[in-house]
Amino acid sequence: MTVTLADVAARAQVSPATVSRVLNGNYPVAASTRERVLRAVDELDYVLNGPASALAAATSDLVGILVNDIADPFFGIMASAIQSEVSGPGGRAGGERLAVVCNTGGSPERELTYLTLLQRQRAAAVVLTGGAVENPAHLAAVSAKLRRLADAGTRVVLCGRPPAPDTSAIALTFDNRGGGQELTEHLIGLGHRRLGYIAGPEERTTTRHRLEGHRAALAVHGIEEDPRWTVYGRYDRRSGYEATLELLRRDPSLTAVVAANDSVAIGACAALRESGRRIPDDVSVAGFDDLPFSVDAWPSLTTVRLPLAEAGARAGRIAMGREEPPPGGIATARGELMVRGSSGVPRK
Repeated sequence: MTVTLADVAARAQVSPATVSRVLNGNYPVAASTRERVLRAVDELDYVLNGPASALAAATSDLVGILVNDIADPFFGIMASAIQSEVSGPGGRAGGERLAVVCNTGGSPERELTYLTLLQRQRAAAVVLTGGAVENPAHLAAVSAKLRRLADAGTRVVLCGRPPAPDTSAIALTFDNRGGGQELTEHLIGLGHRRLGYIAGPEERTTTRHRLEGHRAALAVHGIEEDPRWTVYGRYDRRSGYEATLELLRRDPSLTAVVAANDSVAIGACAALRESGRRIPDDVSVAGFDDLPFSVDAWPSLTTVRLPLAEAGARAGRIAMGREEPPPGGIATARGELMVRGSSGVPRK
């Protein structure tokens, strides 16, 4: 059943004219009234009619790209590759598409808000990048938003993100488990048995998958994991620095630190140096993603290279209808282990 402006007015206990003023932004409205109206719009999932030209077509020329943090090269690389495939002719009447990068800041609420806004604008396509938040209520809400977008004619692609059950969204995923296991296998092969692990945010799928790979490698080699060896934090340098100091406080005898990503690994290296440890002589370090600065670090980072640009470009082509989706709507890309100076040589 289609939600009308009158339904929103009834829910917010205001007149339809007030709802119109709030949504159009062309007349002063009290802050408390505005908040009630916007809450009602969100609760009822009301879609504001766009320009007549957008109504005449199933969708507009807008393409939304959702990222957690545009300042993080992981997301910046994918967003840039997606945008490069969106740019150029292909819109209605042969016009250009407009790609808009929506920075959620890692906020689940902001992610839902952007999806609602893109639905109201009748976006031609929406690409969601990076790991998902593992909260059942949030996952259900996202799936509902994605279904509504698809029903309205919007192409939905997930890039570097697990499939969304009960939706038609195309998923281009990364094998984070396999990469995490291969990375830790490499360090174990060098003789390490006491490995600290700096994980990302505990609620993120990427965090869980990479940590599962790490733990799988420990189990294969009969290494019992000490609970003290894992610290959770953000995907940034400061988190890596602080987490490494905490790991050294818990167990000064660690001989290797595995980081959730390369930014975290850079912070870990700084903390180790300040603590008087040499890399890799005293402690080996490994990251994940193979971000552009990794090869220029000193020593250069051992890491797992993910095909971020390739996946982003493919997501953009699928979103624009210029490439067929993978069989079954899901494709998984494996990472490549990049062995460099930070992991060192076999230990005596």
